[in-house]
Amino acid sequence: MADDLDPVTGLLSVLDLSSGDARTTEDIFTGVSQNMPTGRVFGGQVLAQSIMAAERTLPDERIAHSMHGYFLRPGDSTAGLTFSVDRIHDGRSFSTRRTQAFQQGVPIFSMIASFEHEAPGLEHRAPMPEGVPDPEHVDSIEDRLPGLHPMTKRFFADSPIELRHVSSPIYVAVDGAHEARQAVWMRTRRTIPDDPRLHRAALAYMSDLTIQESVLRAHGIAWSQPGLKVASLDHAMWWHRPGRVDDWLLYVQESPSARGGRGLSTGRMYTREGELIASVAQEIMARVPAGELTAG
Repeated sequence: MADDLDPVTGLLSVLDLSSGDARTTEDIFTGVSQNMPTGRVFGGQVLAQSIMAAERTLPDERIAHSMHGYFLRPGDSTAGLTFSVDRIHDGRSFSTRRTQAFQQGVPIFSMIASFEHEAPGLEHRAPMPEGVPDPEHVDSIEDRLPGLHPMTKRFFADSPIELRHVSSPIYVAVDGAHEARQAVWMRTRRTIPDDPRLHRAALAYMSDLTIQESVLRAHGIAWSQPGLKVASLDHAMWWHRPGRVDDWLLYVQESPSARGGRGLSTGRMYTREGELIASVAQEIMARVPAGELTAG
């Protein structure tokens, strides 16, 4: 595990996969996990590692532009991971890779990603929402949740990513309107190397941090709700433009639908200058105790 390191160094260590001579018809890589208080592998971590594994089989000019993945089983954060990469296709402009993450000989995550040799073409983007306060005018989670248990405070402090919810965080309670949308500023806690592949993988890691919350916020459900069970089912991401994860990014999220114990969230990630650098979609399983359900 990537323990006893500062949080950002720990994240970089997790993304630094190892490769060896082991090979079948696929490329094989191995990695470690961050230490998690739940004992489960964080989904964003295995997303980021899977992208890194796939990128290791491609030349630098082939850039990740989309991925679609399914979370199959909960992972054990105390155990190592093995990643197999199938080189499905290499064309003149696009390459396709399938990455599967294994623990104990069974897959816990399966992903197909596409990579492009970029060329000039049509361009437009959805504008960043207006009126969002700058991150310097939004308090950190630690400052907005006084009275936290010391272990909970350490969990936030040990995260490699700094989060600042434009509206209130929903870890303890859902303050304000119960609406199916939110915006969060985020960045790594310090500068990381310039490697664009590293920034794309770290962006995938960050894309899974708060995407579920627009579903919960719509129903006034806090993460601390007794009996709440949430699990990510799938995750899709599209990288549109380059961006640095050690600069502030605005993650705008909304949930268009929830039904049958499943909720869908979508998100757009912007630089503070308003460049749209990525879009995200995720469906989650969300189970709440009887009597806590509200119509949306």
